[in-house]
Amino acid sequence: MRSSSTEPARASEVEPYLRGCAWPAADWAVYPRCDPGPAGARLPADTRAQAALPVGVRLEFTGDAEAVQLDYCTATAELGPRGAGAGTTFALYRGSKLVAEAPALLGRGTVRLAAGAGPSRGIVYLPEGMRPVVRAIRAIGGEIAPATPQRRWLCYGDSIAEGWCAAGPAGAWPARAGRDCELDVVNLGYAGGARGELASAEEIAKLPADVISISHGTNCWTRTPHDAPLFRAGLASFLAIVRQQHPALPIVAVSPVLRPDAESTCNRLGTTLADLRFVFEDVVRERTRGGDARITLVPGLPLLPAERFADGVHPDDEGHARLAAALGPLIRAACERAAREDGRSLPAGLYFASFRTLGMDRLARLVVLP
Repeated sequence: MRSSSTEPARASEVEPYLRGCAWPAADWAVYPRCDPGPAGARLPADTRAQAALPVGVRLEFTGDAEAVQLDYCTATAELGPRGAGAGTTFALYRGSKLVAEAPALLGRGTVRLAAGAGPSRGIVYLPEGMRPVVRAIRAIGGEIAPATPQRRWLCYGDSIAEGWCAAGPAGAWPARAGRDCELDVVNLGYAGGARGELASAEEIAKLPADVISISHGTNCWTRTPHDAPLFRAGLASFLAIVRQQHPALPIVAVSPVLRPDAESTCNRLGTTLADLRFVFEDVVRERTRGGDARITLVPGLPLLPAERFADGVHPDDEGHARLAAALGPLIRAACERAAREDGRSLPAGLYFASFRTLGMDRLARLVVLP
């Protein structure tokens, strides 16, 4: 969506409230999720197309206002394969509680959302499928201020990270985990893409962050078929590039979750998803054995049972909740452990307790810690 010459793509008054957006506006996306410049043009077309959607972009505030009012403009009502799950409303959360929600209109509009009360920050999720731009934010019946920055989490993945088959943007597992674990998640989930392209690794390497998660592989089975040696070389190179710029940053690597139609079915190169999962985990273990003390492997297969998939590929809303409950505390704990080792004081993580609370002791035993 292009802005006019007299109207900036992003309003300066809104910018301090903006979260989940790591790059400046481009003429093809106001909230791009990849490098908007010539360097980003090296990404495959399908990845760059998904990066035009403002997945995970949100506003965060504190204050005593009774409500917040937003002026906005949306670009489309065509939501694509995700349907309404791509987002058709503005939704305000405090912690895990949905406080207010209102539909978005096509074109220009104004929406008012009750702000609720409490010590936790207010988080406004956007109707990302409609490609909105927030032009103004105002407090009604009190004051608001931009929320204090949180530790930045770069979440690289495919359509599961992007939130497919969640009920809405706030239900995607990275959004849930970000709320619950107080992390500023930058969603780098690209539906149909995220095949470990080295251009994406270079983009991630350039971004400031406190923790990175990497979870891809299923599109290397079918979308762009890989055999085991190609996938091994690609993942090893991806991690090496990220490590060149972030040598001590915690990385949580999650191998592919269950996909029933792919587990024992060969792609055109004779490789199953189970083969790719084995390679993913082996590459990460090799890095651990080689001295990478801040990479954590999470085997993806135990994370979700077959009944928690909406279409055989993507988790349903409860499946996203399970992923957030399992992975969010682990990502936070990896970040906090690195901070403690570097001499910074942060609250202790409780990820093993979280696993056991969910009856996931087996997964807790499978997590490979450095």
